[in-house]
Amino acid sequence: MPTESKLPLQVWILTLSAFAIGTAEFVIAGLLTQVAEDLAISEGQAGQLITAYALAIVIGGPVLTLWLARFDKRRVLLGLMGLFIAGNLLSAYADDFSTLLFSRIIAGLTQGPVYGIGAVVATRLVPDRMAGRAVGQMFAGLTLANVLGVPGGAWIGNSVGWNTTFQVVAALGVVAAAAILVAIPRQPREVPASVRGQISAFADRNLLASLAFTILAWTGFMGFYGYIAPVAEQVAGFARADVTWVLVIVGLGLVLGNTLGGRTADANLRLSLIGWPIAMIAALLVVGLLAPVPWAFVPAAFVFGVMSFANVPAMQMRVMRHGSAAPELAATANISAFNIANALGGIIGAAVVDSTLGAAAIPYAAALVPVLGVLFILTQERRSKPGTATGA
Repeated sequence: MPTESKLPLQVWILTLSAFAIGTAEFVIAGLLTQVAEDLAISEGQAGQLITAYALAIVIGGPVLTLWLARFDKRRVLLGLMGLFIAGNLLSAYADDFSTLLFSRIIAGLTQGPVYGIGAVVATRLVPDRMAGRAVGQMFAGLTLANVLGVPGGAWIGNSVGWNTTFQVVAALGVVAAAAILVAIPRQPREVPASVRGQISAFADRNLLASLAFTILAWTGFMGFYGYIAPVAEQVAGFARADVTWVLVIVGLGLVLGNTLGGRTADANLRLSLIGWPIAMIAALLVVGLLAPVPWAFVPAAFVFGVMSFANVPAMQMRVMRHGSAAPELAATANISAFNIANALGGIIGAAVVDSTLGAAAIPYAAALVPVLGVLFILTQERRSKPGTATGA
């Protein structure tokens, strides 16, 4: 295990894996119109491709992780990347909606286990004092997917067809799998807990509280980010073509937030769990106030990106610490919690944008549920004894 302050190459390889999978998850949003036209379906039907992927993460991820806990984690990661490659290749050559839907489910099954198991492996590749940075660096792959992968995939789809986009995503998976094979060491052999033993870890109220906190605090992210385009166009007055650049700038904020969140989680996990959600709420309120001013909206949205993704390492670490009896399953369950929050945020944003309140109210509405999350975690932290799993 390295003692220097730099993260080892293996953590960056896990970042590449997260980048490939994050691109596969979000790139479909930029391809829906093309897919609908090519397969002669409505855009609403095409939107089921997003729902199917999310449900595969929420439901299939923990189940698959339970079964995989008995195997060497390096081999598990290789097998999951193989399944990911197969799913995206099937997407690339799908010529009907049913096949494409099935292929999205296959690809979606891999996301929770790769992120959950990968986060555990990342923490074991570094000293304990760098665990938050390692987790944050791995999840930076997801943010980079929003900055580079999604716009790039949409550009490829517009230029040469959506099928080629999935071919490129599959190729990214091949590169990541090869790097894992070459560079990730075999993990120490462990005596796997029984399925009942792993599930019993969720009897810990602190673990359940951590998952609930992820859902409550994270709902605000997708509540605004998922509807940033109507806010930018209808309130800030940007042209539709300019929204892409707004998204890129916000994506850069997500990358910076991951880095800051990893460092602060290592320094003081308790403070990070409380401070970053409050900062995200404040950023949402500022975005709401400044949205009518185009030159002010963009930096405010960038700050929102920083404050929102700074939450990720602390949320993941709290779950992993309280779920130490089944760390892979707990970490994967937290990925499901993030996706439940994404769904809730999407529902809130959809209700607001279609209401008489309109797009201008979206940032304020997005901040409501995270306020409950902050109150909830404050209550939980008061109940925790000093120096226990959440302390630092």
